[in-house]
Amino acid sequence: MKVRFMSLASGSSGNCYYLGTETYGILIDAGIATRTIKKYLKEVGIDIESIRAVFITHDHADHIKGAAGLGEKLHIPIYATARTHAGINRNYCMREKLTTSVRFLEKGQPMQLADFKIESFEVPHDGTDNAGYFIEIGGKTFAFLTDLGEITSTAAQYIRKANYLILEANYDKEMLQTGPYPFHLKERIAGPNGHLCNSEAANFLAENFSKHLYYIWLCHLSKDNNHPELAYKEVELKLNERGIGVGRDVQLCALKRTTPSELYEFE
Repeated sequence: MKVRFMSLASGSSGNCYYLGTETYGILIDAGIATRTIKKYLKEVGIDIESIRAVFITHDHADHIKGAAGLGEKLHIPIYATARTHAGINRNYCMREKLTTSVRFLEKGQPMQLADFKIESFEVPHDGTDNAGYFIEIGGKTFAFLTDLGEITSTAAQYIRKANYLILEANYDKEMLQTGPYPFHLKERIAGPNGHLCNSEAANFLAENFSKHLYYIWLCHLSKDNNHPELAYKEVELKLNERGIGVGRDVQLCALKRTTPSELYEFE
């Protein structure tokens, strides 16, 4: 079975990821317009009708803006915890509420959707009942951790099991500290329920690298407080210090904020 992965958008203005087979797939988050999701998928030969479900990490606008279009208009099931669903329908960006498309899941309880085995887990962030996702498909394991203030023991457990890892590297510490954001926003971003910085992601990956980790995608990069080259270089440097060669022992990519990645295929 070929397994395919693609980032449609990854940043503070919108997040959406595709994971699928040659015939169908799922989305993780829907933080960009439905028409944009359809357009990006169509450009790589994926029909929106092949999407079986959307799995939401939390209720912030940059993760749910397209959920109503997918769920209520295209009748694609939208999965999240009960508290997250309540938060989604309270959000200012949801002019149309989710009703018929609502599906509930419980953290720590694996569910089966066709060939996908999907388990959500707790991550620390300041949304409502935030989740990461650990997904097994075709003998391969993917971990999605898009927004988290720190890597907890629970999050670390799932990261260590992954063959393919989508991990936040939201900001560069110096850029955040010296940048124009007000103090309270800097505190929020850097706090334990905020976002993960480049150095925290890099240090964890270097200290916890396993030989069954084949690919790392750095996600949710800040427009104002990071650059893809900075995030990439910091992780690469820390891995190299441990004798882990990027391009040799693991593949590394800093995802683009507002444009799609290539469509990756893994056999």
